[in-house]
Amino acid sequence: MDLRKLKTLIDLVSESNVSELEITEAEGKVRIVKSAPVVAAAPVTYSMTPSNMVPQVAQPAEAAPAAAVAAAPAAPVGHTVKSPMVGTFYRSSSPGAKPFVEVGDTIKEGETICIVEAMKILNEIEADKSGTVTQILVDNGQAVEYGQPMFVIE
Repeated sequence: MDLRKLKTLIDLVSESNVSELEITEAEGKVRIVKSAPVVAAAPVTYSMTPSNMVPQVAQPAEAAPAAAVAAAPAAPVGHTVKSPMVGTFYRSSSPGAKPFVEVGDTIKEGETICIVEAMKILNEIEADKSGTVTQILVDNGQAVEYGQPMFVIE
């Protein structure tokens, strides 16, 4: 059988719902069997008792989502300044310069509080509310996503 013809048959079987194909020609016989996807079995544990060993199938943990919710940090109290774009967060205008704001600084609406670099363009981010900076939620040089909280102002 021609190798190209064999490859075409294999492709047809893999792309279809057919699980097995057998073709007989003058030159010979070809049988193509598609294997079923492997499904992992649940782990089995044995508990030892004086009289016998009892198999117990492990069940998926139901409490995992609740634990994940409990581990999530609490929402910051106060007004949150969020990133208006995806980019890199910078606290100052240059590596050696003083940061625009520190925790405890009083700022006014419209004052530059950081820079977000996106596509080699430095975008000055201004405070959208006056108040005192209580938290800086992003490290200098860290990537930020659109809508990611950066500062908390009270």
